[in-house]
Order: sequence, then C-alpha cells, then structure tokens
Amino acid sequence: MAATLPPPRLLPSGDSAVTVEFSRTIDDDANQRVLALDKALAASPIDGITETVPTYRSLLVHYDPGKIGFDALGEKILPIATRPLPPATTARRWRIPVAYGGEHGIDLEDVAKALNTTPDDIIARHARGDYKVAMIGFTPGWSYLSGLDKSLHMSRRQSPRLLTPAGTISIGGIQAGIQCLAAPSGWHLLGRTPVRTYQLHRNPTFLTEPGDRVTFFAIDHKTFEEMDRAAEAGEIVAEQVVA
Repeated sequence: MAATLPPPRLLPSGDSAVTVEFSRTIDDDANQRVLALDKALAASPIDGITETVPTYRSLLVHYDPGKIGFDALGEKILPIATRPLPPATTARRWRIPVAYGGEHGIDLEDVAKALNTTPDDIIARHARGDYKVAMIGFTPGWSYLSGLDKSLHMSRRQSPRLLTPAGTISIGGIQAGIQCLAAPSGWHLLGRTPVRTYQLHRNPTFLTEPGDRVTFFAIDHKTFEEMDRAAEAGEIVAEQVVA
C-alpha cells in the first residue's frame, strides 16, 4: 500500500478562506499535488466550500463560515491532501503559434545577447520546450508555464514595463508565460501569439486550464496578422493535439 504524503500547511486567509500550502518554492511536485487536491475536491465536494483557486504551490479554498469553520474544514481537507497521487492521466495538449522577434518580441535580441547566443537559437530553444500550465492568474487567461529550458532561465527585467501587448509570449525567472490581455510585465518579451487564452464571448471563454500541456511553433508576421483576425472573430487558432 502506498504511503501517505507529507501534510501541507493550512494557513488562514481572512475569515472565509484557507491556503493549503504544499511548498514554499515553485516546484513541479508540489504543483502536481495542488492540481490533484483541486480535482479531488471537485469530484467529492465538501459542504461549505464555495471556490478553489490552484496556484503553483498551494490551493486557495474559499468557504462559507456560516456552514463550516476553519478547523473543521482543515480536518476534512488534510486526509485528502495526504493521499498518494492518483495515476497520471492524459493531459490536453495545445500547439500555440508565435511570431517571434521584431515588433512582436522586442526583447528577443537582448535576451540572445545576455545568454551569449543568437535570436534564432533562443527561438529554437523556446519552441522545442514541452510546457505544463501550472496555474492561471494575474489577469484573465494569463497562463504560467513550467518546463522552461534551464538555458533560458534569467532574472526578470530590472524595470518592469507599465504596459505590454495582449498575446505576449515571455520568459521570466524559471517560468514561461502566455499573456492574454495587455498588462504590466517585468518579463522578457520573445514574441506574440494570435491565440486568445481568454475571450469573454467565446465558448470556451478560457482556452487553457491548469494541467494542460503546451508547445510553441514559429509563424511569420504576415501569418500572425491573418490568424489574429480569425482569433478576433472567435476562432480557436491554437491546435489541439489528439493523443
């Protein structure tokens, strides 16, 4: 029989939420436990829980304090959170087109210089990666990706930009990301994708989900414009890979 896993920390977050923390650092093993707990609570709901929000290393659990208290909720969550992880299931896979460099990736050349290589090499390293959507956050559809090649790990910009374009594909620290909406960012901008990971009046509204797998492929800037128009009209221009 598989041994139970170490218990997470339960941290009160205000008077109606608990943070179930599996690690204090960005960690794929912890993220796997976060997503497993999130799925388990969705499959067998605990009365009083109103919402769950998965992150890299913790699960935020909102609850109705009129129905259940912090201690009682913790007693129900801990046995679930320490179960052995279930067998891995086949994740959805997306191929995301990217127009690298130029006006769409204004940091590409600087990243290449900082890493003592060429822009083409940076594109190749980034595009051959196999990424996992670890969490969605910051702004709607912002997909935080684990799995960035170690050769592309680099500190974030010293001076964050107040506004970066919708669709930006970027790297920062040990992470990669897909930014759906225009927003501030301190990450390095390698390119842009026409894919909308969030589109309010489209079905589905959110394209990627935590646990999905992502790969990238390069397109030219003319193709970007064509695909961008199609995406604006509601088309899902990402390719879903059939397992």
